Amino acid sequence: MPEAAVICLHSSAMDLARQVAKICGGKVHGLSGRTSGARVEFSDTSNHLRSCFLKNQPVIGLCSTGILIRSLAPVLSDKHKEPPVLAVAEDKNSVIPLLGGHHGANDLARKIAEGIGTAAAVTTAGDLRFGIALDQPPEGLTLANPEDAGTFMAELHSGAKVQMEGFHAWFEQSGLLFHKEGMLTIRMTTEKASGSAKELVYHPKKLALGVGCERGCSPNELIELVVQALAQKSMIDDEFSPGNQAWAVQSIAGVFSLDLKADEPAVHALAEYLKAPARFFSAEELEREMPRLKNPSAAVFQEVGCHGVSEAAALAAAGETGRLVVPKLKSKHATCALAESDGILEATKHGKAQGILSVVGTGPGTSAWRLPECTEWLSEAEDWVGYQLYLDLVEDLQQGQILNDFPMGEETERVRYALDLASTGKNVALVSSGDPGIYAMASLVHELLERENSKSWNRIMLRVSPGISALQAAAARVGAPLGHDFCSISLSDLLTSREVILQRLDAAAKADFVVALYNPVSSRRRELLDVARNLLLTYRLPETPVILARNLGRPDEKVTVLKLEELKTEGVDMLTVVLVGSTQTRLNYDSNGRPQVYTPRGYDQKLQNRGV
Repeated sequence: MPEAAVICLHSSAMDLARQVAKICGGKVHGLSGRTSGARVEFSDTSNHLRSCFLKNQPVIGLCSTGILIRSLAPVLSDKHKEPPVLAVAEDKNSVIPLLGGHHGANDLARKIAEGIGTAAAVTTAGDLRFGIALDQPPEGLTLANPEDAGTFMAELHSGAKVQMEGFHAWFEQSGLLFHKEGMLTIRMTTEKASGSAKELVYHPKKLALGVGCERGCSPNELIELVVQALAQKSMIDDEFSPGNQAWAVQSIAGVFSLDLKADEPAVHALAEYLKAPARFFSAEELEREMPRLKNPSAAVFQEVGCHGVSEAAALAAAGETGRLVVPKLKSKHATCALAESDGILEATKHGKAQGILSVVGTGPGTSAWRLPECTEWLSEAEDWVGYQLYLDLVEDLQQGQILNDFPMGEETERVRYALDLASTGKNVALVSSGDPGIYAMASLVHELLERENSKSWNRIMLRVSPGISALQAAAARVGAPLGHDFCSISLSDLLTSREVILQRLDAAAKADFVVALYNPVSSRRRELLDVARNLLLTYRLPETPVILARNLGRPDEKVTVLKLEELKTEGVDMLTVVLVGSTQTRLNYDSNGRPQVYTPRGYDQKLQNRGV
């Protein structure tokens, strides 16, 4: 289910909103002008509520029920698909589930109520009488025919008794009236079944799907093979049971394979198709299942170090008491097998996930310049790795992540650590300020991956989220100095020789680029900015506009516009970006006397050529 939106309309309710968001793992959405510090801001309450609802986000309003009802009424259409909608009283005296009671609202209301020390006003009949919502089963259990739940519950309320086929503690602990000759049936099965208004069918997640495939296998080939496996009858003691029908896809707890396949696109496409997690075992772990394999292979052992992949992975996930129910099936480039565990199978407790390394750019400083993708990836990560100053820029997003800070100057160690963490199956975020691909960590990540060609590193999922760079932020503060061709040059000579830096400055000056100077001055390197100024003055006028932008997006931000001849080392440091205009760059002042710098693109000449 998508992340909950905790709606706050007044600053007086912000503390409670943050408490509720922490309890339910959601985000505070605050009304602009009336709240501050919200993770998401909005200006139109009704439109924002409808937007969240239509995105299937649980909506938790710290407001009157009337506001929620009037705002959402135009988009209410199907009670079977609506997300949870709750109202939480600002004085904490009640939590009211308004919509989606059987889609999580009742449980969410109880969870929030317990967390803030109040009562949940649950009114759903089934919850009140039987202590159970049959169309909202717990994790690990799926109702195959939810459309029949309403009629089934009506029969229960009329006094009908129910018989149980199978066992699950959730039903046993309820107030349902069980009888061996009941007219209604609750059936627990891993077999495919349709059910009816008289029979609710629940599929427990007890099936482990083991797969193997050649590198580059088509996702469609693997998916088609699995569909074929799900149509197979059960195998018991080397014999196929004629009574069993096709297996229920809802009972697949996870897709399991060898860790060599952790980066195989077909395996992950299959997992996405099945809406099941993909988990991976080492060859040593799979080889322990060798005595239980129906189709061991010496050739596979020679290739990967274990006598089977699909059968072994399925059995390893199903556990010691699990059994192989569909032995290895083969296609041209893939294999798969099914094993059934004794109880509900929690996939995340078996094998390990494919590690993820997200290289994220936080922008220059303010959270307003942080991209939603960056926020999402940081929220998903288990570990954050970065320079302490960069980690401080995203501390508002921290919700239990482990912080791994490295001092400035240990960039290689920082990246190695992040890659090593991700290779253990963790979801890791490597944090940069600005854009991670501009004088930051993304290029170093790719460099180490190519140079070392580590098998464990190569299996991780690597993704990069862009950020607003300092040069973009500086330009936006004063107008549009980057309106025509521009370039950026770092004046740091730690990784680039001074000779090369001067060559690039000279070339940029001759080419009449607007020039962004990064790392202009350090405590040790004081003279290169003066050298750069003098070189640029050779090709452009002394009054050429220059922007000094320091601590962009932070409380002590300072942006200054001066002339090129006035550019000096004093007042400039590593937190400053310098933009030097081209010969075409203009300086203008608005009606309040504020400097506006822009570089024309040439549209006026285009109009002149047209005779306009």
